[in-house]
Amino acid sequence: MTDYPSVPVPAPVREPSWQVQSLLLAYPDEHFPWRVRLAHRTARLLPGPVAAPLLRFLDHVAGTGTEELATEYVGVFDHKKRCCPFLTYYACGDTRKRGVALLRMKTAYAAAGLRLSDDELPDHLAVVLEFAAAEPEPGRRLLLEHRAGLELLRLALHDASAPWAHVLDSVSATLPPLAGDQRTAVARLAAEGPPEEQVGLAPFAPPSYLPDPVGGRR
Repeated sequence: MTDYPSVPVPAPVREPSWQVQSLLLAYPDEHFPWRVRLAHRTARLLPGPVAAPLLRFLDHVAGTGTEELATEYVGVFDHKKRCCPFLTYYACGDTRKRGVALLRMKTAYAAAGLRLSDDELPDHLAVVLEFAAAEPEPGRRLLLEHRAGLELLRLALHDASAPWAHVLDSVSATLPPLAGDQRTAVARLAAEGPPEEQVGLAPFAPPSYLPDPVGGRR
């Protein structure tokens, strides 16, 4: 398992880190150049282990057109099941538990005053990071709750030589290193994949919150 540099990151630094990471993990649309400019300005103010991977990603972006990057994004997140950006998929798979987890996340967002648009899913990593930037303590708890899935996504992106692996390196650098049980969970997920269940999810959440596990657009 590939390790990454991890140092304690002060709380005031985590919030802008999570906001920038959220912007860079969203689909590269017409607003992406603006997000890149903001990321450049912010990354230079962050600690090295958080900033360095972001700058590596931004170096890749500098030599890639937005349209080409969008195509690459779809190829990675929409067509590689192991690179699924929906965090509840890793812990719950397509089981009834996933519907419950999605509703619980949506409820947490609503309690904090965050309303998702109809095309946003509460467990997309970009959405979770945006929430963490606005509500650091509950957001951090969500990230830690899905720590094993985050690590598996990070490793899968590296295996796919996807530039977003650098953004995941930056996310991981804002969190504590994996503990023993978490490493075991990552190894199990890598070997067995997410849980499976024959029972449908429909009774447990509205269809708009039950995406196909593959699909990266926020």
